Amino acid sequence: MELKVLQLGKFHPIKGGVEKVMMAFVRGLSAGNVYCDMLCASADDEVGETRLNSYSKIIKTKTIANKSATMISPDMISKLREICHDYHIIHIHHPDPMATLALLLSDYKGKVVLHWHSDILKQRFLLRLYLPLQRWLVNRADLILGTTPTYVQESPYLKQVQEKVSYLPIGVRERVADDGVIATIRNEYAGKKIVYSMGRLVPYKGYEYLVDAATMLDDSYVVLIGGSGPLKASLQRRVADLGLSEKVRILGFIPNDLEAAYYAACDVFCLSSTIKTEAYAIVQVEAMSAGKPIIATKIEGSGVSWVNAHGESGLNVAPKNAQAIADAIQTICSSEELYDKLSRGAKKRYLELFTREKMQAGLFEQYRRILAW
Repeated sequence: MELKVLQLGKFHPIKGGVEKVMMAFVRGLSAGNVYCDMLCASADDEVGETRLNSYSKIIKTKTIANKSATMISPDMISKLREICHDYHIIHIHHPDPMATLALLLSDYKGKVVLHWHSDILKQRFLLRLYLPLQRWLVNRADLILGTTPTYVQESPYLKQVQEKVSYLPIGVRERVADDGVIATIRNEYAGKKIVYSMGRLVPYKGYEYLVDAATMLDDSYVVLIGGSGPLKASLQRRVADLGLSEKVRILGFIPNDLEAAYYAACDVFCLSSTIKTEAYAIVQVEAMSAGKPIIATKIEGSGVSWVNAHGESGLNVAPKNAQAIADAIQTICSSEELYDKLSRGAKKRYLELFTREKMQAGLFEQYRRILAW
């Protein structure tokens, strides 16, 4: 029997980590001749079907509003009711109240995999409204997958259903960069040790602490922060106010064709996130695939410091602590022996746990298990 799976939730075009994971599942499974489609809300006013290959397509429904980081798409409800019975498994990605409501109203009788990317933490009012739906979804799911064992074991919303909880680390393809582009970046910061970070410029990323850490580093370091978001202007003002314009660069959006080059060109990658909203951080896995030591934060209940094994692939420090970040950067970069150990450890941990192939194989086995195939 040919397996048919629907990834349900979020939006397209891709903007964040959840959408990246959904697309990775679609592309990975379809490359292995498994039928895998994605139903999501439109974030660019384009609606309808886009075929990716003979085994997969993206189905985008009209969005009428964006409220509390949720795309409101009533058409998702009618579309899911129309197509849901074509699939053996619906793999829904949480948190997404719109997708949950669509599943509730779909009359779907097949298997449901709930991918628990994170708890709802910031939108407290939304959570109060959504909580009954969330309880229904948790009970309806045949399997609940987290991205790390830490997060799903410690989520207060999953305490009573641990018997159907598992985890699947997010895997990425090893990034291959053009040697010429790498050299161009290195030449731009010649003689500097490059500390790199990348992500959306939003509060929970804690970039202000990374900027403050730069005040404690000597002039042999340069800190590069890639990404776009609402805090770009305020971060630039902070850099200017602290007199760090030569030591800290807010790069803005990094195009896909340059992402690998920045990972390859940097000396260390730093993740300065502060709260559990940062549940995993794919960017640190991407940096590990390039063999870069990681500096990350020990966020209570998050999987971030599980991904970056302390003393093996990098160092984990207390969140909201600029001094600790600066000390970790100097510790790694001042010891060639430690640097080489963590660099090798990062690449080894990537190959053992976080490749795209291991993720795809693990996902397929989870599907087979709940279907008893």
